Amino acid sequence: MLIGNNKILLVFTFLLLSCSQAESQKKNAVWVKDKINGISFVAPPRVVDDAWSVEIKNIQAGWVAIIPYAFSNVNEPAVIYHPERQYWGESLEGVKATIKQAHANGLKVMVKPQVWLQRGAWIGSFDLATEAQWQQWEQDYEKYILTFAQLAKQEQADMICIGTEYRNAAIKRPQFWLRLIADIRKVYSGKLTYCANWDDYQQITFWQDLDFVGISGYFPISEAKEPSVKELVKAWKPYQQQLAKFSKEVAKPILFTEYGYRSMEQPAWKSWEAEYQKRNINQQAQANAYEALFLSLWKEPWFAGGFAWKWYSSFRRMNPIQNDDWTPQNKKAQAVIKAYYEKY
Repeated sequence: MLIGNNKILLVFTFLLLSCSQAESQKKNAVWVKDKINGISFVAPPRVVDDAWSVEIKNIQAGWVAIIPYAFSNVNEPAVIYHPERQYWGESLEGVKATIKQAHANGLKVMVKPQVWLQRGAWIGSFDLATEAQWQQWEQDYEKYILTFAQLAKQEQADMICIGTEYRNAAIKRPQFWLRLIADIRKVYSGKLTYCANWDDYQQITFWQDLDFVGISGYFPISEAKEPSVKELVKAWKPYQQQLAKFSKEVAKPILFTEYGYRSMEQPAWKSWEAEYQKRNINQQAQANAYEALFLSLWKEPWFAGGFAWKWYSSFRRMNPIQNDDWTPQNKKAQAVIKAYYEKY
């Protein structure tokens, strides 16, 4: 009888351990059930109707990023947001209207307040010399972000991206970002992310306080003028493995808060460099780059999806054959996006 009781005890203990391990794995899981099939919307300069959101919905997108810019200078602390002097789509009125238009057509919304450095500098190079300057910048930046946190709450936006590519500010001032996240969560209950650059996301220390590891997914993977999908999928492998490992380490899903390619030669290389202006238009190269990204990442359970860069409210008046911009609108890449967004 004692042996029988011991057997029962062993079985019971085994079941408890199995349940405990299963629960632990569940807590640590970063699997994503529903992909964020998103588009980044360019704020329109003037009032628009909802045609843009219908077009985005028609390519099977489920999300849109609304982006009200502010401005700074590279070594100055001020964050300048003057809605009355900026595009209508960047004003409080315009952001509210475009969120309503998106929601009315079944799109979820990420509000993505973003700072643009004047004179063409990249926001990652933004840096300050003194503690007093950093404190002034923190006050200005928090005011800017909390303005849109309140708006996101009022309009029931689904996510906020709290910053974009602020390399030095994000790495040097981690305590500020932790306070900012806490202050946002006091007024806003939706999802939060931050948009790190593709080459510094591993240096960000506040991912645990966010819902997604947000990355600008402009990984340079091929110097070829018109790389094949097969070549690009192979080139993605090292980055794919790196991203999977990092997602597991921080127990957070990866979200490309921006991703995309220009419709020109060498679309999957260093597209931010000035010499890119010299490349020839190539829609097929852009489409190949999109397809390889979808094949490499969208099926991964740790990958949440992303927001393709970018979509204009007025692009239907432009000639895509003569356009080398990032937008996939009316180009071969649009059909690729639609096919994979529909699939996932």
